[in-house]
Amino acid sequence: MLKPISPDSSIFYIGVDDTTIDLFENQYPVPHGISYNAYAIRDEKTALLDTVDPRATEQWLEQAAEVLDGTAPDYLVISHMEPDHAGSIQALAERYPEMTLVGSTKALAMLPQFFRDLPRNPTLAVKEGDVLELGTHTLHFVMAPMVHWPEVMASYESAEKVLFSADAFGKFGALCTDEPWTDEARRYFLNIVGKYGTPVQTLLKKAAKLDIQTICPLHGPVLTGDLAPYLHLYQTWSSYTPEEKGVLVAHASIHGNTAKAAAYLAEQLKALGEKVTVIDLCRCDMAEAVAQAFRYDRMVLAASSYDGGVFLPMEEFLLHLQYKAFQNRTVALVENGSWAPCAAKKMRAVLETMKQITVLEPTVTIRSAVKPEDEEHLRALAEAVRQEA
Repeated sequence: MLKPISPDSSIFYIGVDDTTIDLFENQYPVPHGISYNAYAIRDEKTALLDTVDPRATEQWLEQAAEVLDGTAPDYLVISHMEPDHAGSIQALAERYPEMTLVGSTKALAMLPQFFRDLPRNPTLAVKEGDVLELGTHTLHFVMAPMVHWPEVMASYESAEKVLFSADAFGKFGALCTDEPWTDEARRYFLNIVGKYGTPVQTLLKKAAKLDIQTICPLHGPVLTGDLAPYLHLYQTWSSYTPEEKGVLVAHASIHGNTAKAAAYLAEQLKALGEKVTVIDLCRCDMAEAVAQAFRYDRMVLAASSYDGGVFLPMEEFLLHLQYKAFQNRTVALVENGSWAPCAAKKMRAVLETMKQITVLEPTVTIRSAVKPEDEEHLRALAEAVRQEA
C-alpha cells in the first residue's frame, strides 16, 4: 500500500521497519527496533531518495516497485552512504541500470568502497545550491558535511516544502511503535550525531532560511505540524546547552556501598527540590546514560576505586562522554576505596580533557561502607550541587 507523506502528496514513504534488530550499529540497544526510511517523488520524472539496510532489501524493492508502478526511476538521490541507508543501492541499480545516481562528490566517490560490482549507472554530482527539476517538484541540494559523515547532504523540495534531512531529526524505534519522539531522538542524536554539534548548527542555519512544512528524516517518523519543538531541541543539543535543570547521579559500585552513597546523595538532592535521575553504570544502556548526561546541567559521578584507577563501568562512561564531546556542565565526584581511594583522580583526569567542565570541590571520599560522617559530607555535597543551579 502506497503511503503519501500527507494527503494529496506526490511524495511517498517507502521505508521499512526492522523489529528484528537488537543492536543498532552493533552497539546501541533498540528494544523497539529501527526504521530505515526512504522516499519517492512521482512527477514527470521520478526520484527515489535513499535506500535501506541490506537486512530489508527485498521488502524495500517490492515497495519501490509498487510506487514505480511498472516504470523505471529516473534518479536515486543518495543523502548518506552509511549501509543502513545506502545498503540496497546495488540491488536497485541492477534492476534499473539507466537510473542516474545523484549525490555529493564525496558520496559518489564512496560507492566503490561499498559495492565491488556496481552497474555502470550514470551519475550526477551535485553541490550546494544545485537543483534537480522533476516537473512540478524541484529538489534543492543542501550540503551537510559531518552531519555526521563528510559526504552527507540534505534535499529541500520546494513545491511541497519538504526537507529530506538525512540523519538529522531521526530517532530510534520502528514506526509501528507508539512512543514519544523526544527520548529516543535524544538518545539517537547525542550518541550518533552529537559529537558534530558545529556542523549541525550550520545545517540549522541553512534550514532557517527555508520554508519547511515537513521534515523527512532517514530514521523515525515524518515530522509535520508545528516543527518548532523539534528545531528547538536540535538547537539545544547541537549547541551543548543543557536541556533542563537537573542532576544525573551516575554510579559504578563493586559491592554496593558506592551505590548506597549515590542513593543517599540523590535523596538529599530531591529533598532540596532538584530533579534527579540515578543510573547504575554497571547495568544500564550506556547510550541512555550518555543522553541523560547531556540532558541535565549537572552531574554527580560516584565510583569505586579499582586496580589503582576507577571501576571500569565508570571509565567506559567517561570515555563515551569524551568521544561525544561532552562539555559545558558542572560535575561533582564521590569516590570509594577501602585502602587507597583513587577513583576521583582518574575521573578528574578524563574530565579535564573536556571543554568547560567545572569540577566541584571538595571530592567526597568514602572508605568502604557509608558511615554517619560520610552522610554529613554527602549532604554538604548536595548543597554545593544545588548552589550551582
